[in-house]
Amino acid sequence: MRALIPLAALTAATLALSGCGLFKGDDEAVGKENNGVTTLTVGASPVPQADILRFVGDKLAGQKNLKIEVKEYTDYTAPNKALVDGDLDANYFQHEPYFESEVKGQGYDLAHYSGIHIEPFALYSQKVKNVKDLKDGAQVGINNDPSNQGRALDLLAKAKVITLADGKTAADATVHDVADNPKHLKFVEADAAQLARSLADVDASVINGNNAIEAGLSPTKDGILVESAKDNPYANFLAVRKADEDNDKLKELDGLLHSPEVKKYIEDKWKDGAVLPAF
Repeated sequence: MRALIPLAALTAATLALSGCGLFKGDDEAVGKENNGVTTLTVGASPVPQADILRFVGDKLAGQKNLKIEVKEYTDYTAPNKALVDGDLDANYFQHEPYFESEVKGQGYDLAHYSGIHIEPFALYSQKVKNVKDLKDGAQVGINNDPSNQGRALDLLAKAKVITLADGKTAADATVHDVADNPKHLKFVEADAAQLARSLADVDASVINGNNAIEAGLSPTKDGILVESAKDNPYANFLAVRKADEDNDKLKELDGLLHSPEVKKYIEDKWKDGAVLPAF
């Protein structure tokens, strides 16, 4: 025989759980409130995303009664899982193609706001000063995650270093879609963070903007081939759980990230163009 739980008890339990923030999608589930100040935990790449978030936390968040707790990640696969699992209130590390690949591939129920900044990809080398000087059979480091691998190949294709198969673009190209490779380049696939650390071991590497910055590399000063920022679809943004997309505190944080103060901060801190405002 089933035990019957009184409706009043169920209602009380539901209210208690909601107040503890265990139900996603409501204001109580997002952040931690104390004395009128809401602390939001945001996952981010160390540079430049964490730098930008700390600027907002130090200079702007108080205006909205917010406190920003930044949790840094170097593994691209971790922040979206942490967001879905409830360990984060938001994350700031990815662009649209990567976000879409994660949502589709992992089944994550996520949403995002508009772009905040762009980090131009560039080809770096410690052995040659011009892409034309790459020797026959040169080893070129390239990202091993699909969305960024296509972006790197597109950079090389636009410089006529390689040709991609018909119909293949930055959104879906892989090393298997290289149709013409006159220099017989050998692509060495590696994790994004590893590409900067292993630059000396290859002839050249296409390196993500944030990893290049961490390694002390500037696309405009050190890159031998640099991605154009014009009409660039790779702006990084704040991502949240779909159920929390309309949460006031998250929207306020996103508003601060799109403020004139943040735009000026980006332009002043990265004068070499390693990071560009996307708004």
